Order: sequence, then C-alpha cells, then structure tokens
Amino acid sequence: MNFLRGVMGGQSAGPQHTEAETIQKLCDRVASSTLLDDRRNAVRALKSLSKKYRLEVGIQAMEHLIHVLQTDRSDSEIIGYALDTLYNIISNDEEEEVEENSTRQSEDLGSQFTEIFIKQQENVTLLLSLLEEFDFHVRWPGVKLLTSLLKQLGPQVQQIILVSPMGVSRLMDLLADSREVIRNDGVLLLQALTRSNGAIQKIVAFENAFERLLDIITEEGNSDGGIVVEDCLILLQNLLKNNNSNQNFFKEGSYIQRMKPWFEVGDENSGWSAQKVTNLHLMLQLVRVLVSPNNPPGATSSCQKAMFQCGLLQQLCTILMATGVPADILTETINTVSEVIRGCQVNQDYFASVNAPSNPPRPAIVVLLMSMVNERQPFVLRCAVLYCFQCFLYKNQKGQGEIVSTLLPSTIDATGNTVSAGQLLCGGLFSTDSLSNWCAAVALAHALQENATQKEQLLRVQLATSIGNPPVSLLQQCTNILSQGSKIQTRVGLLMLLCTWLSNCPIAVTHFLHNSANVPFLTGQIAENLGEEEQLVQGLCALLLGISIYFNDNSLETYMKEKLKQLIEKRIGKENFIEKLGFISKHELYSRASQKPQPNFPSPEYMIFDHEFTKLVKELEGVITKAIYKSSEEDKKEEEVKKTLEQHDSIVTHYKNMIREQDLQLEELKQQISTLKCQNEQLQTAVTQQVSQIQQHKDQYNLLKVQLGKDSQHQGPYSDGAQMNGVQPEEISRLREEIEELKSNRELLQSQLAEKDSLIENLKSSQPSPGTNEQSSATAGDSEQIAELKQELATLKSQLNTQSVEITKLQAEKQELLQKTEAFAKSAPVPGESETVIATKTTDVEGRLSALLQETKELKNEIKALSEERTAIKEQLDSSNSTIAILQNEKNKLEVDITDSKKEQDDLLVLLADQDQKIFSLKNKLKELGHPVEEEDELESGDQDDEDDEDEDDGKEQGHI
Repeated sequence: MNFLRGVMGGQSAGPQHTEAETIQKLCDRVASSTLLDDRRNAVRALKSLSKKYRLEVGIQAMEHLIHVLQTDRSDSEIIGYALDTLYNIISNDEEEEVEENSTRQSEDLGSQFTEIFIKQQENVTLLLSLLEEFDFHVRWPGVKLLTSLLKQLGPQVQQIILVSPMGVSRLMDLLADSREVIRNDGVLLLQALTRSNGAIQKIVAFENAFERLLDIITEEGNSDGGIVVEDCLILLQNLLKNNNSNQNFFKEGSYIQRMKPWFEVGDENSGWSAQKVTNLHLMLQLVRVLVSPNNPPGATSSCQKAMFQCGLLQQLCTILMATGVPADILTETINTVSEVIRGCQVNQDYFASVNAPSNPPRPAIVVLLMSMVNERQPFVLRCAVLYCFQCFLYKNQKGQGEIVSTLLPSTIDATGNTVSAGQLLCGGLFSTDSLSNWCAAVALAHALQENATQKEQLLRVQLATSIGNPPVSLLQQCTNILSQGSKIQTRVGLLMLLCTWLSNCPIAVTHFLHNSANVPFLTGQIAENLGEEEQLVQGLCALLLGISIYFNDNSLETYMKEKLKQLIEKRIGKENFIEKLGFISKHELYSRASQKPQPNFPSPEYMIFDHEFTKLVKELEGVITKAIYKSSEEDKKEEEVKKTLEQHDSIVTHYKNMIREQDLQLEELKQQISTLKCQNEQLQTAVTQQVSQIQQHKDQYNLLKVQLGKDSQHQGPYSDGAQMNGVQPEEISRLREEIEELKSNRELLQSQLAEKDSLIENLKSSQPSPGTNEQSSATAGDSEQIAELKQELATLKSQLNTQSVEITKLQAEKQELLQKTEAFAKSAPVPGESETVIATKTTDVEGRLSALLQETKELKNEIKALSEERTAIKEQLDSSNSTIAILQNEKNKLEVDITDSKKEQDDLLVLLADQDQKIFSLKNKLKELGHPVEEEDELESGDQDDEDDEDEDDGKEQGHI
C-alpha cells in the first residue's frame, strides 16, 4: 500500500478507494504524465495489479499500454512492464482456478482480450518489431505475449504474421539467441505458430529451422536431454506431419542421417528416466511421420531407403532386440520398424535376417510372434507385433513364401528343437484364447494376400489332431472349428482367413466344396434369424458362400455355380442373401478398420475387422451380388466370351512377340550402321590430320625457298660458278628423276580417282526408283554416305592438284638453275688477277657450295616426306573403296530385311482384322443380351492402340535406315 501511495502522489489509499478507481488513476497517470519516471512507475503498478484484477486492468489499461509500446520505445524498462502487463491480461497460464466454471470464464476472458488486441493488425506488427530488440527485458516478455496470442486465437494471429513483411524471419532469429530462456521460449512460440498452417510451416522450414533444431537437440544430449529436446521434437513434428514439401526437403537435406544418434541408447537398465522415455517416444513418432502409409508412396519409399542406407533401421532393430527397454518404448519401436519396412523389399529382407540375441539365435520374426500369441503380454504390444508382421508381408511375395514354407511337411523340423513362424501361427490359430485365434488368422491371411501360389501351397498343410486319427488339412480344421460354435472373435478371424484364402483361387474353392458339410453349414448359418451379435457372422458366411460361387470353376458336379444359386434361392432367398451380405459393411467397426492399416483398438472387444479384409469386402461385394442374379445362360455366354477373348489375347501376344523380335533385329542393324558411321568418321579424322601435316610441310618448304633466294642474292656470280664444282650437276639429275616419279604417281592417283568417280556413278544409277516410302527411306542413308565419300574424294583431288602445282614450281626453279649454270660456263676468268685473290675467292666459293649442298639435302628429305604422304593418301583411298563395298552389301541386306518385314506385317494386319471382326460380332451378341462390355472394349482399344504405335515405330525405324 505504501508503494501505491507513492505512485499516486501521496494520496491516501484507504478503503474508500476501490480497485477500479485505483486502476483508473494509474491509467490517467500513464496517459497524462509528462515525466517518463511517472509513467514507468504507473505501468509497473498496473503490472502488479494485473494478475489479481485481470478484468479491470484489461478493460481500462489496454489502450494506454499499447500507446506506451508505440511512443516509449526508447525506454526498455517501461516497454518490458507494458508487455508483462499485457501478457498477464491475455494469458491463461497463471490462472489456477479450482472450479470448472471459473476456468471457462478465464479462458473466455483471454480470448476476448486477444480479439481486442489483434483487431488492429498494427498491434501484432508492432509486437513483431519489438522482438528485434536485443534487450532481455523487451524480447522475453514479447515472446511470451505473442505465444499467448497464438494459443488464444491461433489462426487469426497466424494470418496476420503471414502477411507481415519478414514476420516469420524475425521469429526464426529467436532460435539463434545465446540466452537459453529466450531460445527455449522461442521454440514454444514456433510450436504455436506452425500448428495446422502449411504455408507457415514451409517458410519456417526454408528458414533453416531443421538445421537449428537438430543442433539444439544434439547440444542438449539427444534422448538424454531435458524438456527442451521434447519441445524441439514437437516443433519438428509440426513442420513435417502431413507436409510433403517439408518431408522432401528434410530428406534431400540429409537430415535423416542425423537422426541415427538419437537411438544409440545403450544397454544400461537404470538410464530410463521419465523425460528420456518421453523424448524417445517423440523421436520414434517423428520417424513414423516420414514413413507414414498416408504419405505419397514415392516419398515414403525414398525415406525408407535412406533410413536403411544410413543405418537407422539397424539401430531401431537393436532397440527392438535389447533387454530392459520400457514396454511403451518397445511397443512404439515395433510400430516404427513396421512402417520403415512396409512395402520396401530391401528393408523387409534385412528385417528377415535379424536374429534375437539368444542361444541358439532365433529370428526376430519368431520372437515377435511368440509375444503375439502369448495372452500374458500387453494388448497394445500384441497389436504392434501383428502390425509388424503385416508390414513385413505387405507386397513381399518372397516373405510370404518363406512363412508358408514353414508349414509345409518338407520343412518342418522333426526334432522339435526349434519353433518356426508357421508353427506359432497354427498354435495361435487353435489355442483357447480368442484374441490369439484372431491375430493368428489375420497374420496367416496376410501371408496369402494377392499370392495365388501360396494359397495353393497352403492346401498341402496337414495337421495331426490326435493320436491314432489320420491328419486333416488346415482348411478342413478351420471349418471344423467354425462348426463347433466358438467365440465370435474366433469365428470372425477364421472366416476372414477363409475368405482371403478362397478369393481368386478356384483350386481352394474346389477343396472347400469337396467337404460336403461346408455348404450346408453356411446356408444354415445364413438362413437362421439370430441376434445382432450373430449378424456379422452371418454376413461373413454369406461372403464366403458368394466367393465359392464367383470363383467356382464347375469342376464338382454337385456344387456347380448354378446348383449353388438354386440352393440359395430355395433355402435363403436371393434378397435375404444380399441383405445378410450387407451386414459386413454396415457394421460400426468396419469403417473404423478401413481408415488406417495399423490395428489400433482401445480394447480386445473392438478387434473385429482387419484393414486389408475391408478392401477385399469392398472389391467383392458388388461382383458377388451380380453373380447371384445372373442366369445360367448368361454365365455360359460369359464363359464363351472369356474364352474367345483369351484366345484373341494369346494370338495378339504371339504377334506382339514377333514384332518385338523384328524390332530387336532392326536395332542390331541400326547398331551396325552406327558402327560403320563411326569408322567413316575415324577415317575422315585421319584424312584431316594428313591434310594438316601436308600444310605444315608446305609452310616449311616455302620458308626454305625464301632462305635460298636470300642466299643467292648475297653470293653473286661466284655462287653461280661454285655450282659447276663437279657435284651440283649430279644433284640436279637426281632432282629430275624424283620429279618424274612424282609425275607418274600423280597420273596414277588421277586414274584411281577416275575409277572412283565411275564407281559412284554406277552406284547412283543402280539405286531403285522411289516406289514406296519404305524403299526411299531405306536408301536415304546409303545415298548420304556416298555423298560424303564423294566429298572426301573431291578433297583428295584438290590436294593432288595442289601438289602438282608445287611440282611445276620445282621444275621451273630447276630450269633457272640450269640456265645460270650454262651462263657461267660461257664466261671466262679475268686476266691479270693475282693468285692470292683467286685462292681467297675459291675458298669462299667452296664454303658457299657446302652450304648449298646441305640445303639441297634438306630439300630432298622434304620431297621424300611428301612422297610418303602421297603413299598414305593412296592407302586411305583403298580403305575408302572397301568401305563403299561394305556399305553396298549392308544396303542390299537391309532391303531384303525390309521386304520380309513388310510381308510379315501385312499378314499380321490381315489376322488382326479377322479377329476384330469376330470380337465385333461377339460384342453385338453381348449387347443384345444386355451384358455390359466396357472392360472388353477398353482392352480391345488398348491392344489396337499398341499395335498402331508399334506400326508407327516400325515406319520410323525404316525411315532412319
């Protein structure tokens, strides 16, 4: 009271002043006082009153507090007081009302004040801007206030933050705050922000939330961490659950690999605190979010593969087989492993290889099945094991075969030292515990799901009932238990097993009908007027009898389709039969089981339907109803149509195989042509290299010629005289001989080119005229190759012409040398010249002569290299000749193959036209009889489209050839 007296300026705070008056005066002080200290003290007083007098402070002070946030941002202390006061007004966290009515009033009060605050969207934007302040006394109460707003009116506040510029990014900065209190409350704020809002979830995820949250979990000690780890895991679930975009981002960012250390829990039995159990439970749920059956199949499959590759599945199996694990963690681990392996062949194969650490080692599947059929185990654990077994067999024909094989006589261990999965299932199927009966029946039904081979194999299973009596089949034993009037749960499980077993398996139907007691039992069950509890059993009996009619191959004369229909009409009535059949889908537990694959029941009494069985009922209910109302003539006509269509399908399949073989042959020919093209390209590359080398030699020759011209200018008449020193005439004669050889080589090459030109002209004239599109397309490739060869020969011609020009230049230079030699021979030495001068000149001339001889040798070497290049070009021409011959042979072969393919396709078209005519006539008959023909039309049109596409492909391939 002294504090209030000081705030109010010394006025008495006696009993005559009510709380409302005090709050009103404080609000006036906040609104009118010019001194910051006075306003700060008034806001602090309002804060102290706001918890006890929440309604009064909220009504009178909210507007003034918001004004303080707008005008006094420079003073962090008054801003902190104002935020704390608003938090106390809006939040329900501090209320600890005992009475329920008071609690409801408190919640309504918080919602009303929240609605008033967010009515002006600028208030939320102002609050977001205050969160940028680093001051602890501003940021922390701001985080708490925004969290409280989100808890009160989450969707409205989320929408305001979503449209606010950089609103979500400002909140993400809280995770990087070095002060753990703000960081942890920031996690709680993001939990409320991301709840049920996919757009905000995506923004938060792309703001690097996964990296920051995983870092926090690692820093806090993974599963050994405190409540902060729990909050981070809840936020991760908000971001990933039912959000395919974030799930894909999580997987692509390699964050699944960072989850593996979470499950390295060790073997210590004393380390399971309550917080650790909670953390590990949330971690397992997070794994399940990524591989949930409700996710798109592609996303689930990629996450399953990533979990196997990084060792996460192996770590989960280690927990599964460990000792001392709490029951709820073990149950959730089994459920998690179930969904990690569901529908993924690699993961299912690994799980089949996991052994329990026992002596001798037992497969994990066997150990789990032992728990499932043990009535002492907790109910939720038994449900989890059943789900694990179902997921192991889902789309896993290999695993189904392994389970069924443990029941066959050839694989049963005669010594009895080991227990197999099949033996455990049979033991549970015929035990006295109805829940074990149901679980074993459903598990065995999943071993037969969509697998006709295993349905037939299971007919071989024989059971020894008692000593001295012959063994009976498993199918017969199931029907015997049904007729004994056991519990409803047991009978429902056995009927679901039999319906799954007989569907799509005429051989199993024949075995079932072979026992003369089965049909009378079913008709008796259906015809009776029993109570509501027995109506489900009646519906399942009607379904089983309908399956026996629909999948009946009429191999037993006493129980053919028509006779069974007559039996139903006499003893039950068709309408009554259909009504009893509808009891299944109308049952209250049917829709619940059809929603999720996981058998999640509150108690054993609700364990009636299996998820996969509900799919089977939905598939067969309609077709069985149609089959019951069909007449015998319609059945016969339908069988004839089916046989005709099967024959047609076989013929079409045969010709499709022929077309595929022809396609393979054409592909081989294409590969050969591509090989020849590659060889031709290699030859062209070699020719290009030769041309570049010739150009280099030409450049060297021109350089030497220029140098010789310079030397001849400096040497003068003495150099001309030195050429007559007894050696140069021999060199000149050799040059003449080499020039003659080059001429003869050029003439030879020209003659070869002329032969090539004539050969190309003959090939062009021998090409067939374009009579059809197929022939023109077949020769197009050859003409292109011939054109390329002609171009190559033209290039060689130009090279030879260039070399002949060079030879002419050499001849001209030789003539000039001869003329200079003859002119020097006619001239005489100058008389009166001293012998010393003559000796000096002679020495100079001899030196120059030796230099000229050296240069002449180099020129000879260059000419020799040029002659070698011409020889290589000649060899290149020979190889081109062989290439043309090979291409000509390939062209002839292709023309023959194309002609044969055309004949075969014409024959195929004739046969298909005949078949189409037959199908058309059959369709007309079916229409006259009132039978729907949509499926056959779709099949026929699909086949015709395939044939048209293949014809078009053949035409395109021939065009390429």
